[in-house]
Amino acid sequence: MAASLLRRDKRSAAASLKAECCGQDGRGAQLLGELLDSVLSPERAVAEAEVIEWCKCLMAGGESFDDFCKMVRGYDNATLCGLVWTANFVAYRCRTCGISPCMSLCAECFNAGEHTGHDFNMFRSQAGGACDCGDSSVMRDSGFCKRHRSATSSNIPSVPNELMMMSEHILPRVILRLIQHLRDGYSEPVSDPATERDLQKTLQLMEPLISLLEDLTKMGGAMRSILTRVLTNHQIYKDLSSGDHCTGEKTYAKKNYEKYLAALKGSGLVSSEERSVTSVLDQMAGASNVTILGATAGTGQMDSSDEEEQDGSQGIGKRKRVKLSNSTKDSSIMDILKHKCFLEEILFWTVKYEFPQKMVTFLLNMLPDQNYKIAFTKTFVQHYAFIMKTLIKSHESDTMSNRIVHISVQLFSNEELARQVTEECQLLEIMVTVLLYMMESCLIKSELQDEENNFHVVVNCGEPLLKNNTYWPLVSDFINILSHQSVAKRFLEDQGLLQMWMNFVSFFQGMNLNKRELNEHVEFESQTYYAAFAAELEACAQPMWGLLTHCKIKETQEYTRTVVRYCLDALQDWFDAINFVDEPAPNQVTFHLPLHRYYAMFLSKAIRCQQLDLDSLLPDQEMLMKMMVHPLQIQASLSEIHSNMWVRNGLQIKGQAMTYVQSHFCNSMIDPDIFLLQICASRLDPDYFVSSVFERFKVVDLLTMASQHQNAALDTEHERSMLEGALTFLVILLSLRIHLGMTDDEILRAEMVAQLCMSDRTHSTLLDLIPENPNPKSGIIPGSYYFETMLSAVADFKAPVFEPGGSMQQGMYTPKADIWNQEFDPIMVILRTVYRRDVQSAMDRYMGFLKQTGKFCGNPWPPYRERAPLNPSYKGLMRILHCKTLHIVLFTLLYKISMDHQNMSEHILCMALYLIELGLDNLPEETVEEEEMLGEERCSDSWFHGTNIATNLHHIINYVRVRLPETAPEVTREPPASTSSDASSFVQSSNTAQVFSLVAERRRKFQEIINRNSGNAIQTAAVRPKTSKWTAPNSTPQLTTTILEVRESMLSLLIKLHHKLSGKQNSYYPFWLEDSESTSRLDPMQQIHGDGITAVERILIKTAARSRQNKCSIEEICRKVAPPVPPKKSSSADKKALDKEERRQKARERQQKLLAEFASRQKSFMETAMDLESPDSDVAMDIGSSEQQDAETVYDCVICGQSGPSTEERPTGLVVLLQASSVLGHRRRSTEPKKLPTSDEEQIYPEDTCGTVHDVRITDLQQYFKDSSCLQSVSIGWEGGVYVQTCGHTLHIDCHKSYMESLRKDQVLQSFSVDKGEFTCPLCRQFANSVLPCYPEKNEEKSIWTPYSNKNLMTLIKEVEEQQEQLGMFPVSISSITNLSKEMESVMKDIRSTTQKKYIDYGKTPGSPDNDFLFMYSVARLNLELELVHRGGNLCLGGASATTKRSCLNQLLHVLAMHMRLFRIDSAYNPWTRLTQLTQVIDLGICDDEKPEVPLLYRDVSSLLLILVLTMPQELHKEHFTCIVKVLYNLLYTQAIATLSVRFSKEERTAWKNPRKLKTMYNSDKSWEVLLSHIICELSKGKLYSASDTDQVSMLSTSAWSPQSIEYSIQQFCLPFLRTTSLLQHHLFGDDLPSCQRTEEEFGMLASYLGLLPPSLQSSDEVNSSSCLEWPIAALDIISQWCLEVTTSAESHSEQVMNLLVQDPQWSLPCLLQLPENYNTIFQYYHRKACVHCSKVPKDPALCLVCGTFVCLKGQCCKQQSYCECVLHSQNCGAGTGIFLLINASVIIVIRGHRFCLWGSIYLDTHGEEDKDLRRGKPLYLCNERYKVLEQQWVTHTFDHINKRWGPHYNGL
Repeated sequence: MAASLLRRDKRSAAASLKAECCGQDGRGAQLLGELLDSVLSPERAVAEAEVIEWCKCLMAGGESFDDFCKMVRGYDNATLCGLVWTANFVAYRCRTCGISPCMSLCAECFNAGEHTGHDFNMFRSQAGGACDCGDSSVMRDSGFCKRHRSATSSNIPSVPNELMMMSEHILPRVILRLIQHLRDGYSEPVSDPATERDLQKTLQLMEPLISLLEDLTKMGGAMRSILTRVLTNHQIYKDLSSGDHCTGEKTYAKKNYEKYLAALKGSGLVSSEERSVTSVLDQMAGASNVTILGATAGTGQMDSSDEEEQDGSQGIGKRKRVKLSNSTKDSSIMDILKHKCFLEEILFWTVKYEFPQKMVTFLLNMLPDQNYKIAFTKTFVQHYAFIMKTLIKSHESDTMSNRIVHISVQLFSNEELARQVTEECQLLEIMVTVLLYMMESCLIKSELQDEENNFHVVVNCGEPLLKNNTYWPLVSDFINILSHQSVAKRFLEDQGLLQMWMNFVSFFQGMNLNKRELNEHVEFESQTYYAAFAAELEACAQPMWGLLTHCKIKETQEYTRTVVRYCLDALQDWFDAINFVDEPAPNQVTFHLPLHRYYAMFLSKAIRCQQLDLDSLLPDQEMLMKMMVHPLQIQASLSEIHSNMWVRNGLQIKGQAMTYVQSHFCNSMIDPDIFLLQICASRLDPDYFVSSVFERFKVVDLLTMASQHQNAALDTEHERSMLEGALTFLVILLSLRIHLGMTDDEILRAEMVAQLCMSDRTHSTLLDLIPENPNPKSGIIPGSYYFETMLSAVADFKAPVFEPGGSMQQGMYTPKADIWNQEFDPIMVILRTVYRRDVQSAMDRYMGFLKQTGKFCGNPWPPYRERAPLNPSYKGLMRILHCKTLHIVLFTLLYKISMDHQNMSEHILCMALYLIELGLDNLPEETVEEEEMLGEERCSDSWFHGTNIATNLHHIINYVRVRLPETAPEVTREPPASTSSDASSFVQSSNTAQVFSLVAERRRKFQEIINRNSGNAIQTAAVRPKTSKWTAPNSTPQLTTTILEVRESMLSLLIKLHHKLSGKQNSYYPFWLEDSESTSRLDPMQQIHGDGITAVERILIKTAARSRQNKCSIEEICRKVAPPVPPKKSSSADKKALDKEERRQKARERQQKLLAEFASRQKSFMETAMDLESPDSDVAMDIGSSEQQDAETVYDCVICGQSGPSTEERPTGLVVLLQASSVLGHRRRSTEPKKLPTSDEEQIYPEDTCGTVHDVRITDLQQYFKDSSCLQSVSIGWEGGVYVQTCGHTLHIDCHKSYMESLRKDQVLQSFSVDKGEFTCPLCRQFANSVLPCYPEKNEEKSIWTPYSNKNLMTLIKEVEEQQEQLGMFPVSISSITNLSKEMESVMKDIRSTTQKKYIDYGKTPGSPDNDFLFMYSVARLNLELELVHRGGNLCLGGASATTKRSCLNQLLHVLAMHMRLFRIDSAYNPWTRLTQLTQVIDLGICDDEKPEVPLLYRDVSSLLLILVLTMPQELHKEHFTCIVKVLYNLLYTQAIATLSVRFSKEERTAWKNPRKLKTMYNSDKSWEVLLSHIICELSKGKLYSASDTDQVSMLSTSAWSPQSIEYSIQQFCLPFLRTTSLLQHHLFGDDLPSCQRTEEEFGMLASYLGLLPPSLQSSDEVNSSSCLEWPIAALDIISQWCLEVTTSAESHSEQVMNLLVQDPQWSLPCLLQLPENYNTIFQYYHRKACVHCSKVPKDPALCLVCGTFVCLKGQCCKQQSYCECVLHSQNCGAGTGIFLLINASVIIVIRGHRFCLWGSIYLDTHGEEDKDLRRGKPLYLCNERYKVLEQQWVTHTFDHINKRWGPHYNGL
């Protein structure tokens, strides 16, 4: 039966089967089964077209498949969009509407929704995604589009049963066939390339089948629910998958099933083979109760002890086998997978085949079905471990990662779903277990601290797993699910999980250890630090931030306590494992302490948000001491790295120091570290803490009163910067309030101010530089309203400025003035600078502000800022300011600086004063009376009695005992000399000879604490004597002890320093002695801005205000005689440390001044060299040719520097750039620019461009007239003409040749091609490619170039004619070959080769001389016309504009004329005779084979002018020039009237036809009325108008013509000729152009300039165009003759007559297309538009901004003869210049010949910034100023000069 069905027509078979199935007896189902057995038989290919066809027909049950689809869609009840996309798709994300940060919308839903004013951006999907429109768990309903807003399910009818019945029967078999195919095609192992190819083939074969399933998913909810049933039904799977249901080919099905079972074997997390081999983690030392994920678990928990023993032997050292942590409640995580439905097996194969895109898309397309979503999520979690295991082994881990995340982000972003799988499927346990398993593969032994006894293991950052970031899908999923409150709570409550997590984090603790190289430079710089920082940020910090967001309120206190407890346990274990006692190992540092940071961040949260008691969370003192060591080590190492002590480790160590403080890392790294140190400082003994700091920074030996010392730990050159580092660190530690009580707002403000003070920032840079909470769900999203309001409070927006030829600037934010005044905080700046130069830059900007506002003129010191109050929990921090150790250090430093000891600096003094002032501002609450009681009677024999800084300031120290080298000057009892070297450690003065050593002090304290803690259980072994060389100062034998007499207090030293800084004795006098009332009045904070003197004064005022005692001391000190000054030995000893600083500063200022001067000079030079606008710029070398001088012109050669005239033998040339140009060809008639099409309806037609019009005209002429004559009737070069421009510098041509030779030999990579003759001008570096010889001017010529005499017109016409006839015999200089003529020939060759052949050859016979002739005068025409365009299209401004300063037209005309004079104009055809005499009309009908000459009325008058002028002998007299112009004006005028007559209506023409009446009224020769009437009569003879009456030409004017409008249109017709002619006269004879105010005056002004107006009329205002006429013979006769030429030839081309007769020389200025305001308009239309040639959507689409053509950038598809489309288009459209807008990057790219450059963007966002490559995806708007600059550069051909970064494109664009 099935066989007979197979033979029938598919649709009818399906229909009958459907009818059978509707019956009750089940016969239909059986029949269908048989049919399917044969259709889906494994013998057939899985997806041949026939099979797919059958499936479609059977499902449709007799309908056509398309109809079936439509019907099913009618029952779609889905409210979600669910559109699935793959990588590179353009989607949108709206933060205003999103609930989850992963929310995304397809463009259609986004544009249909309401998002105006929202914070959205467009992005290119990296991994793929799906549209969330309609899903209220991910986004707010208000953002849904119209389609998905209404819940549709209610009003949709339920699906009729019979419609879907066939699908229910067929789908299980289709899916089974798919699975069988996947089973068959799979073969292990994948690493073999051949196998990989087979797998690809398997996937390719099943594409049609998957596509069919995909089509079904798109039919909507009805079909999806059926698919869901089939995929998730356990029974169907059971019946079909194992092959038991089949009878016929049982063997196949069984084999197939076995293949599947074999593939399943390796699916456990730890496979059985691995089990016997893997060596496992060491047990964490001392943590026997902590069990870590081991590798024993195979099928179940394996406990067999013998197995453990045999493994143990393979471990390294004492590794022993550890079992899987018991906290994993379910061993199934490790088990081999078991599948219960099709969905599970399909996912299994998807993983096995490494996530083929088609399969992923199919699985995701089903997600809108809620039941499927739940089932699929559970299946995904069930396979999670297996997925990650496959990922680790994959070669294509990047692609696979993207596809995994593509799926997981859809599933885990939904809180409800995530919670469900966490509870039911143990998602958290699985994730943590898999993470541990993953990292286990790359653990190594840690070498930190005690290398021999270190049991700690860390990850190895060189492993591919870390290097390639393979772990990121897993970590990103983990972060995603932790962002849900319910899931995070579960995690925080589960102690087992927390413990596993801390174990995981401890793998990163101490990774990537750096050891300082002390001898030679490291051979190989490892770059593993990238991996280390990325791993800590992604795997440790981001989950930490995720958890922190759920510990915000008091109710969650317990969670914080738990985490803190586990952190401390883990830290304790870690200290034990690395065998740490109290001293860090020397010369090593790791930047990775995630455990410390977890602890610090949770502490901060606990105090800040949960009001917990700090002490209840802190460990004992001993633990705090240990915890402080490593973060402090990092701070000291940062200082060492910046002091170049790690230089032998290579650049990478600098990279680490920078990354540690960089904006994306700082709040997960340096901020917690400093906070932890602040906690330690507030709880430990302050003396202990301070001495630890100085010891870590290795500057203990330096802190001595002696002038010389020995420092065992540091080289002298590092001492100063390390001491600066230590003091700066203390200041930061005491000033920073980020975790000590600042609110989020204050933090954001401080960060913003710090960044803006370093330099002005663009909005996006600022967003990037403000450290944000790395977890995207933390709430403060940059770009939010919150950020914007803060930004507008602290900064002003500086809109982008445009300098023509300058760089493209962007919109910047700059700090407001009161920010500098009140909030600039150098401490914050120092903390946040990645580069040290940024601190200097901030200080320079601060100095600029002070100078500008007149607050301070000198070199300011960093301003001191009052700090925000501390949170009471951290009050102890201020004790550091009140401890003897610090005071001793400060006293010593003040003493050393006042005594000019070596290695002191202004910065050290500044920081020391900062600390004193901080101390005065944070005095402990002791009563002042107490202090007064102490009085003076106590002897000053010990350092200090108390710890209060206010008391200790006036305490006088008399004697100090110091240890110092015997060479020191103090030993010989000399007063300390200023040449002294450096010093040793603190010594207490007086008879007790005990040396006060920081180190000894620290040891003592440490010992006390330890003993107190452990009740002496730990014996003194804890402080075993260190043998390491830098702690014991007594180990160096040549030290001797001396007692110094000091007799100073800190106050007296401060006053001394005041004298020293001001350079005057007795400079300080307490102001309150003058006026006793003023103490209260004077506010020290008024003196914020200033230098050291101000700082000292401010401190003294505060001191006096804080205590009476100090006030008295100050007065007493000032009353004493002038303080002693260190003796001056010699002038050399005078050069003090501070002077050195000042000298440096002065040198720096001098240098700045020089640089500024140089820059301004350079700028002014560049302006003269480049700018085409400035009318009065003077170039160093003028081209004298335009001045009228008596002597010959002298040129300077910029290469050899000699000056002299240009001679025939040694010619001089101008440096020129020749380039082909089509700018003029793109001019249009209308003044409105063409709009860029942004929809299919709009189009651009090129018919109306100047280039097209001229092409059409020359083709028409060539059709009917003689070729040689045609080629003299028009100009070419509107497209592809050659434009010549110069920078104005000259050189000898022989010098140039040797210059080019040297460039050729020079191997340096140049941006230009020397072989093509390109070079840069040796003087101004402007780009050039040829040299134009200067024609030697003979003196006698000059005198002839005088204004014309009063010869009459006829005489002049005769003279011109004679000169033309001479031309044949005239000795042209080319006959005698000189160097000059050779050069002229070669430059002509250059000009010819500049443009393509198609733009030169217009003649019928290629290479004919007529063609060359046409090309040459067209070059002149083009250069004149372009100059006119650059002057704005008219000559109203006149004057010798900047263009003439550097114009090379004069020289160019000489070269062209010399070549054109080689061509003899046959006298029979000489246009001059036809212009000036009545000739006998040759009967045109005689010679049929010859085409006639072009009638004069058809000819282009400007072209005739150039032909006549350039073929005249060189000594062209001005009178002859004027004569030619007059004659041609007559012709032009006649053409104007003829054109007018054509535009008249029939009636108007008839009215004008009556000549006699007019002749009596007007002077016939000079009246347009008479001429008009005459022309109409003459032309009417040749039936010319009859064609035009029916034609549309007459439609041009509907209104009647008035005399005014006729006069106006005649003037407009003649103006273009007058302008070109005036420019020509200006360049030939060098007289300045006149100028006028109004455009109406231009005609008269030019007419009189050219000598057309009789002098009598020149003064009158109204100039009539006809008054310029001067006819050599009777006007009407010659006009009749010209009209006759037209009418006689008119028969042959009657339909073209009108077009040829009507010439319109007016064109509007060239401009680029008009672009839409919003970039999105362009982007949405073009980024998906298919290319016209290859009909594909290009990968990089681009638009030509000149003509609007859409092209494929770099597209191989549209390549022609190795030229890609953009390059090809740039040649066709712009003769080698192309301006393209890259759609996907919003950037303009300019192609010029064989080079290209990225020009920049003309679309900016609301903050005035570019968005290259649309990375930020913010809305962009057209920046008109930039677009104008681009257009300007195009029109003036200055791309080559202004843009600097050019590269070759090798025709590949």
